Amino acid sequence: MTPRQKTAGRLPRLILLFGIGLLALLALIGAGVRLDVLVWLAQANRWMADTFIQRLGYWGVFLLMFIESSLIPFPSEIIIPPAADLARRLPGWDLATVIVLGIAGSLAGALFNYVLALTLGRPLLLRMIRRYGKWLHLGEDGYARAEAFFLRHGAISTLIGRLIPGVRQLVSLPAGLARMNLVTFCLLTALGAGVWVGVLAAAGYWFGANAELMGDALRKYSLWLLAAGVVVIAGYAVMQKLRKSK
Repeated sequence: MTPRQKTAGRLPRLILLFGIGLLALLALIGAGVRLDVLVWLAQANRWMADTFIQRLGYWGVFLLMFIESSLIPFPSEIIIPPAADLARRLPGWDLATVIVLGIAGSLAGALFNYVLALTLGRPLLLRMIRRYGKWLHLGEDGYARAEAFFLRHGAISTLIGRLIPGVRQLVSLPAGLARMNLVTFCLLTALGAGVWVGVLAAAGYWFGANAELMGDALRKYSLWLLAAGVVVIAGYAVMQKLRKSK
């Protein structure tokens, strides 16, 4: 079978999955709008900002992002958006500084992983994961996925991997084992982290003041999502029927 035939064979399945994904997204949006989840999330984000992030200050943002980017699991989604919300509300906080320190913390954590892997080597690194991985919620399978991702995509994986949950924290380890050029590693990691931190910061900055507005917009456009999902699934059914007739 030629690559073109393989692609053509996968196309109907991809169309079906896309349609199902749209309908699932619609269901989530509908549930969220009915339960005022967006407003609740905005309130939770503000509580996190006022209770923890404001007390920790700018260097707390750096330290928490360092931890998030190293082997210790810690979600950046509860660091950057609250800090950005503080930048929107408080004169002593600045959005650009939040983003810069978030990127710097991510890069420092990635460098920690890089140097750790470079120093230990693969056998000792895997032994450490087997022995202590359960305390870090890190298993050999998770590391194997990150390593396969790096081997498949090469240096660019240190950029792309920063955007993928479950790979973001681990892709620096195979980069260290492969002795990837340090300057290239830092540039690509910082760029990937910059995209991720920038998106989270923009969401936290805008979302706090516009949660109700966003809920109204989702109510307005949810019917369009429903129509798109139905059209895509109907298109899949038509394609399948035409294939069978051929």
